[in-house]
Amino acid sequence: MAKKEKIRVGFIGCGGIARGHFDRLSKIPEAKVVALNDNNPKSMARFVERCPGAAKLPVYQDYRKMLDEVPLEAVEIATPHTLHFEQAIECLERGLHVLLEKPMVCTVPHAKALIAKAQEKGKVLEVSYQRHFAGAYRYVRQAVAAGDIGKLHFVTALQAQEWLVNTRGSWRQTQALSGGGQLNDSGSHLLDIVLWMTDLVPDEVFAFIDNCGTEVDILSAVSVRYEGGALGTFSVVGHSTGWWEDIAVWGDTGAFYIRDGKLLLQQGGKVADISDRCQGAGSADANFIDAILGRAEVQVPGLCGLRVIQLTEAAWKSGASGKPVQVEK
Repeated sequence: MAKKEKIRVGFIGCGGIARGHFDRLSKIPEAKVVALNDNNPKSMARFVERCPGAAKLPVYQDYRKMLDEVPLEAVEIATPHTLHFEQAIECLERGLHVLLEKPMVCTVPHAKALIAKAQEKGKVLEVSYQRHFAGAYRYVRQAVAAGDIGKLHFVTALQAQEWLVNTRGSWRQTQALSGGGQLNDSGSHLLDIVLWMTDLVPDEVFAFIDNCGTEVDILSAVSVRYEGGALGTFSVVGHSTGWWEDIAVWGDTGAFYIRDGKLLLQQGGKVADISDRCQGAGSADANFIDAILGRAEVQVPGLCGLRVIQLTEAAWKSGASGKPVQVEK
C-alpha cells in the first residue's frame, strides 16, 4: 500500500452499534469507510441519516456483492451474532482484515476456525471489546500481572440491566440469530474483561440459568473453578429494574473493586480510591487500523473471543444438564 493511501474499510451490518464505529473511523486519518452493507432498509436509512458522509457511499443488501465489487483492505462486522462466523470466515478467505463486534462467534469450533484462518492468511482478527482500552481495566490487568495483590484466589462479577424488557421483540431474543441471551450479549463483555484482567483460565463450570419464558438465557448464576485453584462467580441479571455492575478481584495481599465508575484498592484493611491512576488507550477501531499498519499489537485478539465462548458454552451446558461441566480447551 502506498504511504498516502487510506485503508479502505467496508461495513457489514449498519445497526445502532455500527454508528459509533463509523464515527471513530472517520477521525482516523489512515482509514476510510468506502462501502456499506445491511439487509434491513430501515437500519440503513437510520445509519445514513445519523452518520455524516455515509449518504455518499455505495450501499449493498448482499455483503458478498459488496466484497465482489468494492476494493477493500478491511471490514468491520456488526450483525446478529450467529451470522458472524460465515461473514468473517469469507472475508478472511478473501484476504481482508476483520474487526468483529462481540461476541466473536457462538461456538467453540467456529472460534478456533476463525483464529486459524486469520493466521493462515496473515490478517488481523480483532474483537470489539472496548473495555480493553479503558483505564481501570488496564490498570488492574497490569497490577495483577505484576503481582501487586499476590496470587489470585477469588473473582466475582455482577452485571444487571433491563435486558429482558429492552430487547423484547428484537433479534437478540431469537435464538437462531443471537445464539443466546444476555450472557452471550452484554454479558460477553463481563466475561471477557474478567478473563483478560486476571489471565485466569476457566477449568470447570456449574451454572443455574433461567430463560424467564423466552428462547434465551436471561438470569445466569455461574460458578467457576480456574486452572491453578482460584474460584469465581458471574451473575448476569437480565430481569433488573436498572443498570448496575460490580467486579471484585481478591489476591493474597489485596483486592481491587471496580464499581460505580471507580477503581478501589484494598490493602492492609484500608480501601483507597485509585481512579486517578488509570489511563485509557484509544479504541478498538484505532487499534485495528494501527495493527493493520504494523505499528501496534492487536489488543483484543481472537483468543479473547475464544475464551469467552468456551466459558459461555460450558455455562449453557451446565445450566441445561444441572451438572458441572469441564470447559472445552
